Amino acid sequence: MTPPPRHLVIVGGGTAGWMAACTLQKAWGTDCSITLVESPRIPTVGVGEGSTPLLQQFFAGLGIAESEWMPACDATYKAGILFDRWTGDENFRSYFHPFFSALDLQPAEQFFTNCNARRRGRACDTQPDHYFVSASVTAQGRAPVPRQTLAHPVDYGYHFDAGKLAAFLRGFAIGRGLEHVLDDVIGVEQGETGEIAALQLAECGRLAADFFVDCTGFQSLLMEKTLGVPFVSFGENLFNDAAVAIATPVDEAAPLQPQTRSTALSNGWAWQIPLQSRRGNGYVYSSSHISAEEAERELRRHCGAADSVPARHLKMRVGRLQHHWHRNCLAVGLSQGFIEPLEATALMLVQFTVEQFVRDFSRGAQESYNAALNSMIEGIRDYIVAHYLLNTRGDSEYWRACREDARPSENLRALLCAWDGTGDFDAALHAQRQQQVYLRPSWYCILAGMGRFPQASVAKAGDQSRHSALDYCRRAATELFLDHREQLARLPG
Repeated sequence: MTPPPRHLVIVGGGTAGWMAACTLQKAWGTDCSITLVESPRIPTVGVGEGSTPLLQQFFAGLGIAESEWMPACDATYKAGILFDRWTGDENFRSYFHPFFSALDLQPAEQFFTNCNARRRGRACDTQPDHYFVSASVTAQGRAPVPRQTLAHPVDYGYHFDAGKLAAFLRGFAIGRGLEHVLDDVIGVEQGETGEIAALQLAECGRLAADFFVDCTGFQSLLMEKTLGVPFVSFGENLFNDAAVAIATPVDEAAPLQPQTRSTALSNGWAWQIPLQSRRGNGYVYSSSHISAEEAERELRRHCGAADSVPARHLKMRVGRLQHHWHRNCLAVGLSQGFIEPLEATALMLVQFTVEQFVRDFSRGAQESYNAALNSMIEGIRDYIVAHYLLNTRGDSEYWRACREDARPSENLRALLCAWDGTGDFDAALHAQRQQQVYLRPSWYCILAGMGRFPQASVAKAGDQSRHSALDYCRRAATELFLDHREQLARLPG
């Protein structure tokens, strides 16, 4: 068993840096001295961000209750994602991608059955929103937190101010003894074997360590610029490479729905994220199809923001490093790669990257670690790519290119072929179980929600299975969950 490094330095703060710091501190705190270096000149940006349910486990592992961190981070609950106008067919105008729980087991089985029947040309109701409790929870403006203890937990995620979350985790880690250095890295020193030996800091001079964690964002200062680890672009799969973000006020009179809203626009898609005090809006787009100025104007029209409201423009580099743990360095967050935030997987990847690293470091399992992480990133990529391949919009060259020019992986091709045929789609999913990150409910929801069915098959308006499932979901939402704002009010401010 390999012991933890005696001194570890994290370069870069932000959500990724401070999540890594808290996780490593908890795992190795008594045996490893941890220092985090971040530049005092890089401002904190409070972009509204969403998570997957895995973030529940992160806070539970640190012993941090929702009542501690959520009020400090302007956070709300998240039951899933609404996808709106991703097709050109009004019969498939929108669908909800839920977080699946044990409450859904019975109605979801009817949904799967109906989907497979409709694949074979039968008339069935296959609208995902009718078969998952979290869709009804969202429609009713409730929080996905059960008001009583259930036999099985209910999965849910969060929306939060990313800048405030980083600040909260910084205070948590420093309060438990982590050394925090505000300084600029002006040089990186390598040893004779090529490993990183030390950093040169503008004010503090030389800082040596046994191991380094690169959280320097897209510049990937340690992994790419110093160690020369190659970057693998996903540019042939995903065309979006830029974003613009704008904050708008919350409508206090409207229900606070626990969902991220993803609306297709002319050359990309817009997010809408509800925080407690404001609403985060953004437009993820392809700069090859629309200019930054045009994208900003389109976003302002979409979210109703006046010209005086400031906008922030971002460039994105979509892809991953060839290796995430190389020599005595680990890349975390944007420095290791990026997949656009369509399914809010960024923090899930940060969490998995660091937690799996802690487990594999003691075994020296560097090769298998890198392989597992690459497989996970490519599994996420495939699910994201599926959104674009399945679109049926014809209103711009962008959407046609996403459908016809993007190059899906062999795994994704195989799944789409299996769905389009009349065979056993579940068998195709099972055959790829080692490569897929998204499970059975997610694949059925996206394929059914986007209308990937024979044209001859139609939804059956009087389908008894739909009414039975929807009644169950609505009743469960009403009986088991509180109003979203009421649930948030129970958290101390």
